[in-house]
Amino acid sequence: MASSGSFRPHRVVVLALDGLLPFELGIPQRIFGKARDTDGRSLYEVVTCSVRPPGPVETDADFAVLVANGPEALATADTVVVPASYELGPVQQEGILTPELTAALAHIRPGTRLVSICTGSYVLAAAGYLDGRPATTHWMHAEHFQQLFPQIQVDADVLFIDDGDVLTSAGVAAGIDLCLHLVRRDHGAAVANEVARRTVVPPHRDGGQAQYIQRPVPEAQSATTTAARAWALGRLHEPIQLRDMAEQESMSVRTFTRRFREEVGVSPGQWLTRQRVEHARHLLESSDLSIDHVARDAGFGTAQSMRQHLQTTLGVTPTTYRRTFRSGAGIDVADRTGGTGGTDGPNGSDGADGVGGCEGVGGCEGADGIGGAGSGNSFAVSRT
Repeated sequence: MASSGSFRPHRVVVLALDGLLPFELGIPQRIFGKARDTDGRSLYEVVTCSVRPPGPVETDADFAVLVANGPEALATADTVVVPASYELGPVQQEGILTPELTAALAHIRPGTRLVSICTGSYVLAAAGYLDGRPATTHWMHAEHFQQLFPQIQVDADVLFIDDGDVLTSAGVAAGIDLCLHLVRRDHGAAVANEVARRTVVPPHRDGGQAQYIQRPVPEAQSATTTAARAWALGRLHEPIQLRDMAEQESMSVRTFTRRFREEVGVSPGQWLTRQRVEHARHLLESSDLSIDHVARDAGFGTAQSMRQHLQTTLGVTPTTYRRTFRSGAGIDVADRTGGTGGTDGPNGSDGADGVGGCEGVGGCEGADGIGGAGSGNSFAVSRT
């Protein structure tokens, strides 16, 4: 962490547009505004601005919000966040910026990190920031978004995409996931988890998780996979096979795998690997355990296996991750060693039903082995 004399919180400027959704507007302040270092200092400063001089901005509700800053505030930003709006006009209809928006965005300095929540992606796209890049938006708008901006690689099936200095998210709650991801990327899992606890939201939903989960709330009296997940979380250090998880719910492997995907949005193998990565991150940040010991406790078996997982997911080695977050700094785009999401790791592929992967301890456990070399994460796309 920087010395007290040189400490400066990261400045997040939120661009409030007419027709904005109040929920999305409040996400950056709620998430970034709660992030503190070990000395209790705010790690971010969040301010809101309009494309016009200070004054009221209309929302999609029956009230307006009074914004105290004009577009000049964008010139002071380290990160700019563009929340959703239902009144984007030619931006959403024709893919072109209004003169007002053009003038406002001109204040943004080169190198500023850019973030959109939901249909805020239309603004970044119309400004050319997403050209040639992967991006996402709310699944209901994804097809129209792709038609309007064919030069963008649209992925409608993920919660958010981290492309280094430009990040986009799906609708509503996915904005929370993306902001928590940025806190985790900037300051580590411990800080992000504390923010999540204060906000009473899950500490980590992966960027590659499906936007639309078929059964996010189980039907009354229907079987779920909750007990199996709790059982697995208590045994991350052990080899875990798919049939073992299925037995916790008294289901066949096939039924369990289908139900798991419906409820969680990813396969059991992908979910288990992500839990192990998160546990490894926590141990690297909070303990002095050796890399080999962390690998065993997280269920990867060997340091080499864990290194492959972290490089695939985070783009850095375990040693680099520990050094970075022990020093109080975040992983910057320039620190990443690469690794694009979307494919399973080098030790084996996740089967179509979440089976047939490698266990993550250096060797295959057979047809039912899960949680091995790991699935790629859409947020891990990097332009380094």
